[in-house]
Amino acid sequence: MSLIPWILLGLICLEHLIFIPALIKRSGVAPVWHGYVPVLNALAILKIIERPWYWLIFLFFVPGINLLMLTIMHVELGIAFGRRSTKAQWLIGALPWVGLAQLSMGTDKYVGPRSWRKVKKGVFREWGEALLWATVVASAFRIYSFEPFTIPTGSMEGSMLVGDYLFVNKLSYGPKVPQTPFTLPFVHNALPGSLTPSYTSWFSLPYLRLPGLREVERYDAVVFSFPPGDSIFVDPALVGHDYYGLLRSEGIREAGGNIERFSKNPELYLSEVRKRAMKKPGLTARPIDKKENYVKRCIGLPGDSLSVIDRQVYINGVAIDNPVHLQYEYRVLFSSPMKFANSMKLLDLTNVDVNSKQRTNSGFSTQLNLTNSEVVKLEESGLALNIEIMSTMNRKGTLVMFPNTFDTEFNEWTPDDIGPVYIPKKGRNINLNARNIAMYRRVITAFEGHSIKENYDGTVLIDGELTSTYTFEQSYYWMMGDNRHNSADSRMWGFVPEDHIIGCASFTWFSKQNKAQHGESKIRWNRMFKTVQGV
Repeated sequence: MSLIPWILLGLICLEHLIFIPALIKRSGVAPVWHGYVPVLNALAILKIIERPWYWLIFLFFVPGINLLMLTIMHVELGIAFGRRSTKAQWLIGALPWVGLAQLSMGTDKYVGPRSWRKVKKGVFREWGEALLWATVVASAFRIYSFEPFTIPTGSMEGSMLVGDYLFVNKLSYGPKVPQTPFTLPFVHNALPGSLTPSYTSWFSLPYLRLPGLREVERYDAVVFSFPPGDSIFVDPALVGHDYYGLLRSEGIREAGGNIERFSKNPELYLSEVRKRAMKKPGLTARPIDKKENYVKRCIGLPGDSLSVIDRQVYINGVAIDNPVHLQYEYRVLFSSPMKFANSMKLLDLTNVDVNSKQRTNSGFSTQLNLTNSEVVKLEESGLALNIEIMSTMNRKGTLVMFPNTFDTEFNEWTPDDIGPVYIPKKGRNINLNARNIAMYRRVITAFEGHSIKENYDGTVLIDGELTSTYTFEQSYYWMMGDNRHNSADSRMWGFVPEDHIIGCASFTWFSKQNKAQHGESKIRWNRMFKTVQGV
């Protein structure tokens, strides 16, 4: 994080304390000593320019917007002392460090703010002021209360459908103060229709979460910044995917497809892949609050020990309830395409639920995402010749499963069988060993900012200091999609840090199907203004 923006901002705050008292004295709107007290001097400026006190709310609590408002206050301050030429306004607006000093040490009399009572504002000024305030208010609402979110993939299919438009409740867990405040309003991380960043990260704020209504609870549908999304391929088709997983896949290909060979010296192969990727399509980094947004169901809480055994999730050794719309992938055989089409209508399925379909010697074979109730209904209908749940054994030893390490234990993990995994809790101390380091390496390095080095003799250095233990600095969560066989989630890339949590998916305010993904385009009226379900 660059110190220059903070130094410039600090200078402005210091100049307010030095120069505003003189302006208060010349204007006579408040006691001079108010100028020497932070907050009171900002209120005094508002009195000088005759603006309402509640501007202070936006000034102190809406990052990004507050810098725009501070500039407006400086310009209007100059106007109130008669400096109304275009040149004078640009000087104090763009270079307040110079403009405030000149204004304070000058002899300009206080004439008050420009009055528009007897002057008709131009159309552009009327609309400009209206749009400015609409942007300020809407941005504050979006940052601190509710934000719209769209479901782009079928990983939560059943509970949340592709094409659902949700409101994310940020008040539930406490809204985060934006860490990247200089950003285009109402745009998340890229300009529409491109991958050009809609923000600048030269000025950033530390992580700060305001008090919330409650903690994250098991089964909540949580919207969060995608943990592996700190680096991306600059390609529209790849930008929302796991950069590290894609890089690892290419590294294995670089090693001739031999996973064990790749694992013995991964950096040898990954460095070559990175070099090529830097040239085409290009690589770039993203700050936490500008990573892609994901929505999954919280299954594991900080301090839990989680296992998945034969598709059933266990927390601390006890089987937990499954979400109502839990789905798995099934191979379903039909005698004809007509029977398949009839089953689609019977179950109200769309193209999103169909992973493959093909003619075979024994009939028409498909792979469908189905809930348990849909399986029962299909069995009772007699439309299917055979229904068989798909195996995930083919993912063993492929490094696609967390912790993405070639190891005797981890090589046996699949989406249906994983663990046990301890989910880090803030303040919890663990003993470091080969297994723990494999699972928590990214926690320690990427999320908590430390360096870690393993020596040949088994000892561990963290930030250059020899240690055998580690204490977690924040809490983490384990997120899983309801469409268990078609969800890239914690089973593949690990933990979601507390500072990545955005809010709770609250309710669907609009929903529509599109022809490309669903086979037909229509509005789902029955999903309008429905709350997001838990278990």
